[in-house]
Amino acid sequence: MKSKILESLIKLIVWEDENYFIINKPYGVSSLDERFGCSKNNILRMAREYCPTAQLCHRLDKETSGVMAIAKNPEAYRHLAIQFEKREVKKIYHAIVNGTHNLDGVEVNYPIAPAGNSSVKIDYHKGKLALSYFQTLKMFKDATLVECFPITGRMHQIRIHLAQLKAPIVSDKQYGGRDIFLSSLKRNFKLKKNTEEKPIIQRIALHAFAISFKPLNSQNQVTVSAAYPKDFKVLLKILEEYSQLF
Repeated sequence: MKSKILESLIKLIVWEDENYFIINKPYGVSSLDERFGCSKNNILRMAREYCPTAQLCHRLDKETSGVMAIAKNPEAYRHLAIQFEKREVKKIYHAIVNGTHNLDGVEVNYPIAPAGNSSVKIDYHKGKLALSYFQTLKMFKDATLVECFPITGRMHQIRIHLAQLKAPIVSDKQYGGRDIFLSSLKRNFKLKKNTEEKPIIQRIALHAFAISFKPLNSQNQVTVSAAYPKDFKVLLKILEEYSQLF
């Protein structure tokens, strides 16, 4: 009989071969054990219910959803780790940012350094190379859907680079992002009595949309994408309905 953890993991798998499986990670779940306390609900523990020798090939922030590649054996892990090291793995993220921005072809190469309290800062003296490219997918009256291409893989790279462009990710308060409320978009909005309005999305509006790499024993590039989660889709739907530019 399958455990609930195993059943949950299996539902997340969007691609698999004999050496890897790729999941659509839900937001709110840590990649590894959190520093304070050891929650059973993290991706590595879930993955090892499915494959005892599983290793995460990369990580996503707890509040970020989307594609995560997991190796089934050490050889597969090393094979993909080398591709990450050589920057041969292509990662695509989608973010909904505050404000209306044309970021087509924008390159950002601000160096990043730790800033304490699980955050980072731009630091031209002590920071490490960080390179990102951005492309606008759709503009709304006060928000923009942006495609993000991180070439390097620094902590919070996309988040702080977008913030430097004055386009912080929606609800990313750590780097200047603002919540979006339905009352700010919909005319004649009325809140139910004795209730407090909540943001349309209650976490950072960032989704790891796709990853491209060469599997072990193959020369063919594989591209795997992950569908938007419900909260991300709802925010986009509301923006399209109430915040169209034209």
